[in-house]
Amino acid sequence: MRFMSTMNDDTTFRAAAGAGEEWVHAELRALADKQLLRQARTAAELLGHAAQRPDGGPVLNFSSNDYLGLARHPDVVAAACEAARNWGAGAGASRLVSGTLELHQDLERRLAVHKNYAAALLFGSGFLANLGVVSAIVGPGDTVFADRLVHASLVDAVRLSGAELRRFRHNDSGHLENLLRKEGQTPGRRLVVTESVFSMDGDAAPLPELCAAARAAGALVLVDEAHATGVFGPGGAGLVAMHRLEGDVNLAVGTLSKALGAYGGFVACSGALRELLVNRARPFIYSTALPPPAVGAARAALEWVQAHPDAGRELLARATVFRERLTAAGLDTGVSSSQIVPVMIGDNGQALRVAQCLREQGVLAVAIRPPTVPVGTARIRFSLSLAHSEADLEYAAAVVVRAVREGAVA
Repeated sequence: MRFMSTMNDDTTFRAAAGAGEEWVHAELRALADKQLLRQARTAAELLGHAAQRPDGGPVLNFSSNDYLGLARHPDVVAAACEAARNWGAGAGASRLVSGTLELHQDLERRLAVHKNYAAALLFGSGFLANLGVVSAIVGPGDTVFADRLVHASLVDAVRLSGAELRRFRHNDSGHLENLLRKEGQTPGRRLVVTESVFSMDGDAAPLPELCAAARAAGALVLVDEAHATGVFGPGGAGLVAMHRLEGDVNLAVGTLSKALGAYGGFVACSGALRELLVNRARPFIYSTALPPPAVGAARAALEWVQAHPDAGRELLARATVFRERLTAAGLDTGVSSSQIVPVMIGDNGQALRVAQCLREQGVLAVAIRPPTVPVGTARIRFSLSLAHSEADLEYAAAVVVRAVREGAVA
């Protein structure tokens, strides 16, 4: 298979390995045998040199999280260029040394207002934001209660913190309540962690019920809004704002790299928590500040979102039509209720074959396999964007239905 091509010549691979690295070859071979070997390839490589839609239209990318199509928006690109001219390509230092620019502070103020919190703090990425926030809030002797399907960054954050990790069943507030009750006499802080929109299933968390359980137990709440910011809630403020839970959610984490089309992460919170994070969040303290072009781009994208408050609703409406076309044809889209629409396949190899079939028809939607998703739940994940027209969505739906029906899936 093409994705295994670099593994075919064992002798060449071993010759390229350094001293003491013989075990690496065995590890890679084991991944390949399970159809789990991955490579970082460009979109052009994924699509192939001869990729072309039979109807003559442009190749469609359904694997980008650029939900509002802002990454290439002229105003966003121009803002990035202007920030580079005015502030340079890089910030040059960490925020607590000399890397804090007025540009950073201005974006933080704007994000806080947008999310309806007193303050916000920028991080190098959403992953780093989760690592920094969780490890600054809890530590050994504390307990974190996390949804079983939360992002890897949140699981790694708990491990880094040294706190005990308790997993509750996906979106099951009753199970969370039971776990909190059992740990009620345990000393230390308690933190409840969930995503608002889950990145692989596209479903939404029952935030009011989860917050009620946390409130009754005196627990803090962190909600990762990476896939909700810009799409859900009033003016794209997210699901926390949609449910008016700012008073119950202590920490609303977000990213600048999805709907906002740039790069970086942030957390919206109280002023006191922000001050604590500035002094304890190691990824913030020991990382160079976000580069000015990324900050400038994110600021322009946020301005666009606020000027187009119905953009998220339009995207969700298109996603509903797309999802209904697939389910009407008998495809399993799981529990999706957002702009993320998975087509459940199950087997890793079959998912790869479906993805290849789609690529040959000019649709880029990659196979998602373990450990990103649970074993036996491999899928094709469609990330819809406002950059996709209704005609694009109709074409893609027809292609994926045909790929399944014509035997790409046994």
